[in-house]
Amino acid sequence: MASNFLYKIYEKNLLRKLDPNRMPKHVAIIMDGNRRYTKIQGNMEVTRGHELGVDTLEKVLDWSIDLGIEIVTAYAFSTANFNRSDEEVEGLMNLFIKNFKRIVSHEKIHKNKVKVKVVGRTDLLPDSVREAIAEAEESTAMYEERLFNLAIGYDGRLELVDAFKKIAKEVKEGAIEIDDIDEELVNNNLYTEGLADPNLIIRTSGEERLSGFLLWQSSYSELYFCDSLWPELRKVDYLRAIRDYQERDRRFGI
Repeated sequence: MASNFLYKIYEKNLLRKLDPNRMPKHVAIIMDGNRRYTKIQGNMEVTRGHELGVDTLEKVLDWSIDLGIEIVTAYAFSTANFNRSDEEVEGLMNLFIKNFKRIVSHEKIHKNKVKVKVVGRTDLLPDSVREAIAEAEESTAMYEERLFNLAIGYDGRLELVDAFKKIAKEVKEGAIEIDDIDEELVNNNLYTEGLADPNLIIRTSGEERLSGFLLWQSSYSELYFCDSLWPELRKVDYLRAIRDYQERDRRFGI
């Protein structure tokens, strides 16, 4: 009881120190640690760890809305994750279906006018998952205030290769010239389709690497690595990341 009271005081203190005028517009998150969390728990199934991870993601989205953060992009499933066990992959696909269908009538999503979008090679996903994604995207397509991206079937190198292929096709067809190729054109051919670059990228579980996440878009992002496993992430952990971002002297270049 006392520890919870002290935690709330610390949380309020962190909030008080944050400058609402210096919030990152776009926060990207590498949600790492679901499987390690289940191992620590002992007999917990891996799918349960991912379910708890979904709960954490909903909390982070709530916190972000309260803080005035406009865009959240979360790394949910990479192309490499298809190499995991059939049981785990099937469990994740079922979770995607369940939660995308929830978005269609999700009170907080619609109350806060959050547009939901999936970025990645969705063609690699089962039809049932793609159908659920389409339902969620269609039900929030009219919103402009906030954007929630989920990277599924995603790989940063593959994203660049696909972008270059699309640009090369336009050159071959005579739609553009070689000299027309610039950063803006590349941006507009990425899965993120010209989305503002993330100001801050957070990775949980203590690992300090991007794992192919937003390789082009992260050129000038501030990176923050948190020791908490994703299902254990607390609001104070998130607020610390924002505080750390605000304390940095951002430079664009070396």
